[in-house]
Amino acid sequence: MNTTFTVTRVDETRWQALAGDLVVGHGDLSPRTDGRRFVSIDVWDDAAFAPLAEAMLTALPGPLRTVVAGDDGDLTSRWERAGFAPERREWEYLLPTARAPRRQAAEDVTVLPAGTADEAGLRALDRAVRAEVEAGPGWHTMPAELRSGPPGDTLVDPSLYAVAVHRGRYAGLVRVVRVRERARIGLLAVRAAHQRHGVGRSLLTHALHTLHDAGVPTAWAEVDRSNTAATALFESLGAERAGHTLQLVRR
Repeated sequence: MNTTFTVTRVDETRWQALAGDLVVGHGDLSPRTDGRRFVSIDVWDDAAFAPLAEAMLTALPGPLRTVVAGDDGDLTSRWERAGFAPERREWEYLLPTARAPRRQAAEDVTVLPAGTADEAGLRALDRAVRAEVEAGPGWHTMPAELRSGPPGDTLVDPSLYAVAVHRGRYAGLVRVVRVRERARIGLLAVRAAHQRHGVGRSLLTHALHTLHDAGVPTAWAEVDRSNTAATALFESLGAERAGHTLQLVRR
């Protein structure tokens, strides 16, 4: 016998599916600081996925995005049946911190450890990098997870950022977030005018050395699979692929 589901929007960002009085799944909306909106659905009865998706997509205008594990074909097919299409894929990398070569930064590059850069200069660098992304490849090519903060403030915690100085100018930055014995390379970016001078490599090796010296054996990061320069950089420093994710969009 087919089960009848009742889907209710319980608040602005959550929907709930009921089979009789039993909760069998929920759907969530996650707005990001860059304006992108991601949806997700968790169900305890597979048949509840479609009515949840229909209710959410009826209520929410596009574009909407979702992220699934790259090897989860069943979940990918469900989203595709709901009108989503693949947009980008992202490698998940593990980086053993001990493998980073112990050498100085590239010529003309100095790395200021996290928390030591001039905050006004750091904020100007962050704004410049984000403006270049917006004008160039676009935010749809960036990792799905962005840190939230006050409106208009993308630099949530300046103490997390190390800054590279190239020929006297703030040229790039790296943000590392530690979670107990692990650490995530959350952002690595270099201004366009300073690329191809070893700035990114200097920042990444600095971050790995700092973590190794602090007793953190492994870091992880996500890299867009189409970004061949970034994947080459990470793999040259010993990064190992641990999986990948697929981002889908419904416009």
